[in-house]
Amino acid sequence: MATIFRVRGLRVVIYANDHWPPHVHIVGAGCEAKVALGRAGERPSLITNAGLSRRLLAEALAEVDRSRDLLIQRWREIHGDA
Repeated sequence: MATIFRVRGLRVVIYANDHWPPHVHIVGAGCEAKVALGRAGERPSLITNAGLSRRLLAEALAEVDRSRDLLIQRWREIHGDA
């Protein structure tokens, strides 16, 4: 698991032996969401949410959206072409 960055006390991570489609996990104390990074020109989209509040999830999703290029680059470094 590689923590790419932190936002509001949450970790945005990519697991080393994860699966397609390119996505990140937003992990906090007792909560986790999975967010698909989408294809070129698409915005990231929520796959699952287990315990994040709407406000915290919205803030984390906005940061994932702003950092999408970095996250796709890191996904490729870990898993190969996205």
